[in-house]
Amino acid sequence: MASVTHDVVHEAAAERTHVAQPDPYMNPYLAGIGLGLVLLAAFVLVGRGLGASGAFNSTIAWLVSLVAPGYVRSNEFLAAYLEEGTHPLKAWLVFEVVGAFAGALLSGLLAGRVGMAVEKGPRVSVGTRLAFAFVGGALMAIGAAFARGCTSGQALTGGALLNLGSWAFMMCVFGGAYAVAFLFRRQWR
Repeated sequence: MASVTHDVVHEAAAERTHVAQPDPYMNPYLAGIGLGLVLLAAFVLVGRGLGASGAFNSTIAWLVSLVAPGYVRSNEFLAAYLEEGTHPLKAWLVFEVVGAFAGALLSGLLAGRVGMAVEKGPRVSVGTRLAFAFVGGALMAIGAAFARGCTSGQALTGGALLNLGSWAFMMCVFGGAYAVAFLFRRQWR
């Protein structure tokens, strides 16, 4: 009787400690083809390409207009987001970003990949990793403002339209990433 109870306790403990493995990531070539089809569908169905920074710019223009409407009207960059005659939060890119977030969450839930974690290498602290992520995100936001679009707007949409500036932007993104990769690679080993 004691050995049967002992086996049942060990089986129950093993079931509690068993962690489900997440589904593997999608093949990157298939994901690229899927992204291209999404871009094509956006052009055909909505008449616009993909992008994300415009959604944030619309939101910022709207928030600033609540506090300082005169400033927004005098600022050429922000005023452009309020001139369309509709509420800035009803812009196509705002719905696109909300949909991308909802789709990513659903995909992560279905694949068993949703959880709280900070991915980092063994030689870097959580605080340093978060600081690097914040600085990198800020640099990308500043770059997107200077380039008049983010990587999805410039590289995907602009590249699909054979825009020379978009191709130059993407070459600079990849070139810059390769140029500084050696500085950060050792942090992940």
